[in-house]
Amino acid sequence: MKKLFSFSVLLFVLILTSNCNLIAEVKLPSLFTDNMVLQQNSSVAIWGIADKDKTVKVTTSWNQKSYTAKVGSDGKFKLNISTPVAGGPYDISVSDGKNLKLKNVLIGEVWLCSGQSNMEMPMKGYKNQPVIGSAEAIAFSSNSQIRLFSVKRAKSLVPLDDVDAKWQLCEPESVAEFSATAYFFGEMLNRALKVPIGLINASWGGTRIEPWMSDMGIKNFDDIKAPERTSTNDFSVQTPTVLFNGMINPLLGYGIKGVIWYQGESNRTQPQAYQKLLPALIQNWRTLWNIGDFPFYYMQIAPFLYGKEGLNSAYLREAQLNSSSVLPNVGMACILDVGEKETIHPSHKKTGADRLGLLALGKTYNIKGIQAESPTFKEFKIDQNIAKLYFDNAPLGLTSFNQPLSNFEIAGEDRKFYPASAVITKEGVNVSSPSVNKPVAIRYAFKDFVVGDLFGLNGCPVSSFRTDDWTELK
Repeated sequence: MKKLFSFSVLLFVLILTSNCNLIAEVKLPSLFTDNMVLQQNSSVAIWGIADKDKTVKVTTSWNQKSYTAKVGSDGKFKLNISTPVAGGPYDISVSDGKNLKLKNVLIGEVWLCSGQSNMEMPMKGYKNQPVIGSAEAIAFSSNSQIRLFSVKRAKSLVPLDDVDAKWQLCEPESVAEFSATAYFFGEMLNRALKVPIGLINASWGGTRIEPWMSDMGIKNFDDIKAPERTSTNDFSVQTPTVLFNGMINPLLGYGIKGVIWYQGESNRTQPQAYQKLLPALIQNWRTLWNIGDFPFYYMQIAPFLYGKEGLNSAYLREAQLNSSSVLPNVGMACILDVGEKETIHPSHKKTGADRLGLLALGKTYNIKGIQAESPTFKEFKIDQNIAKLYFDNAPLGLTSFNQPLSNFEIAGEDRKFYPASAVITKEGVNVSSPSVNKPVAIRYAFKDFVVGDLFGLNGCPVSSFRTDDWTELK
């Protein structure tokens, strides 16, 4: 009996010791797994938890160099490793006495992709809402040089340390479920740069911009209040900071090249506020990432017939256009030509993603020969009854691809707008109407739903714009 008791005690001690060892082993966040992509030519962070007071050693196979960090009293550690030029696959060993190996690691370009439903929309489409060209794109999507990381929806009143996600290989099954905008963007970069691409998608349909900002980010806005940190789960996804806490905070510090953003529909009735909020979000994320003014490219919302209630969404497009010139290293892709009257989710996702790709290739990667931006309205002059419009970012002029221009309106001092005739000239566009003898204001495509018909020669459409600042019309 004593022998049996002694054996039982010994077995219990062995099990307890084994469990303690398991708990004490290094544990990494979900960002650091097999198949991940690390930003090339950088000092990138790796962090996790381990038994306090131990030393964690990280060894990288590309140069056999080791890095060490002491685990703090809170059980956390963090260190930085140097990455080479793009390549791989490599291995990374992480050890605190017991070795954890990360396999099939690539070094390349990493982009964070975020926003609401038009970023979240998967390649396979939504119910009765297709993504044009997705079937063929999915069928030919197998690519060992692209990796996908899709953050599951999470909201939190307090900043979280980890997300529910894992790095996936780029194969038809995973691509079908991944963000169409993000995938097409990454695939374009991979083809052009010929380096591995890592795509991190953190998006949630129907969300406003305020939930994606941190406590620090909303402090300058008196009308936005940070939520009280309670234990209840009964709070809206639109609560300020809760998506940053749940889906962005766990990513902070991971080496990225830049961000693409597709959001704004849910803020369309507050364009003046959004014009301040979008630059504030960009500054907020840049400050917290602490890697400088990384590239931030965003999609202007597409035309859509929202209905008679609320402001014309052209005001939100105007706010997005104005925001593009406030901060350095920021760009906007215009999709005025591919909106759909009956759905808020344009099916031409590749068109928009390619325009984001052009911005990245031209402005971030400095590939010569690429004209990446849409032409933008610069100024106008009145010559008798003709308004002569001039544009920036149009080195070879403008085009309507041989279609008539039908989206211009012109007004006189009575502030009443009339449909206008518009003709492309060598200098820009001449606009006039027999109903307006003395023009004072011009608007282009300034409605909820239009199909843009004015382009640069690179195929990028001119954004809707207005020359007035009138709040009331007669």
